[in-house]
Amino acid sequence: MEPTLVLLGATATGKSAVALTLARGRGGEIVNADALQAYRRLDIGTGKPSAAERAEVPHHLFDVLEPDERFSAGEFARRARAVVAEIRARGAWPIVVGGSGFYLRSLLDGLTPLPAVGEELRRELREQAARDGAEAMHARLAALDPPSAERLAAADRQRVLRALEVTLGTGKPFSEWLAEPAREPGLAGLKVGLTVPRRILYDRIGARVRSMVDGGWLDEVTRLLREGVPPESPAFQAIGYRELALCARGQCDLEQAVEAIVLATRHLAKRQETWFRRERNVQWVVAEDRASATAAVERLVSEVGHGRAHDDEAQHQHPGRVPVPEPQGGAGGGG
Repeated sequence: MEPTLVLLGATATGKSAVALTLARGRGGEIVNADALQAYRRLDIGTGKPSAAERAEVPHHLFDVLEPDERFSAGEFARRARAVVAEIRARGAWPIVVGGSGFYLRSLLDGLTPLPAVGEELRRELREQAARDGAEAMHARLAALDPPSAERLAAADRQRVLRALEVTLGTGKPFSEWLAEPAREPGLAGLKVGLTVPRRILYDRIGARVRSMVDGGWLDEVTRLLREGVPPESPAFQAIGYRELALCARGQCDLEQAVEAIVLATRHLAKRQETWFRRERNVQWVVAEDRASATAAVERLVSEVGHGRAHDDEAQHQHPGRVPVPEPQGGAGGGG
């Protein structure tokens, strides 16, 4: 039986396209592991599969949240494990796809339940963030929990506040809670990362952002605001949505927003790359074009399925590190 495939890596490296090609050819079903693609009505700026693609191949955990809802890594992992089990029960092949590193780690390595935090502290931190700004909150986190601050960008307001909530509410750094042994089981799977030379990755990011804007991304954001989605909602903390929300309210120039989105997305890709380089047992594939990347992933799946590599359960129990190749022309990007 084919192992559950976990296709991971940085933004704009072609994960969705490779996953779709594999699913078409081998009876696969795709499970979303991208935090933003879980939100309804966030379509253009999240790069969701099209309606035609979703009709052709079953897709799961897309459009399961409203833009003002919060979605924890723990809740994602619980839902994703259940979906993978259902796919297996039907005799189909689960393909988990995404670039949200913490979501994937929670799914694959299991969960350490975090303590509940009082609503009063949560409200105080939100009020401080609204008053002092994201940089100030990130600086506060850096003083209390340097590892968490290093992992999180200042612009990732929701997760910075979550780390502060747990650190201040328990007196123990958020990073130490995350380092505790998991108390819920993880999911065994073959982890394959797509990597692209950085110069190519950055060109792809720039082209994709401009294509999304040309395709109506600003109109999408304007419609969400008109429909009553609050600017401070979790969905609008995402790269691109927060910049275009300012444009929609007449507070910035569109071209400046596009440049800011491209730069922020490049920084995101670098952080994702750093995160996934540290993950255990990732088999890396250089993905400069879809056809060769798909063929390489298929070979890895076949090797595991036919016993020529560690089976997915053994990989999960006995992790090791697989180095990321340095593609010709620059440092490796994520997948």
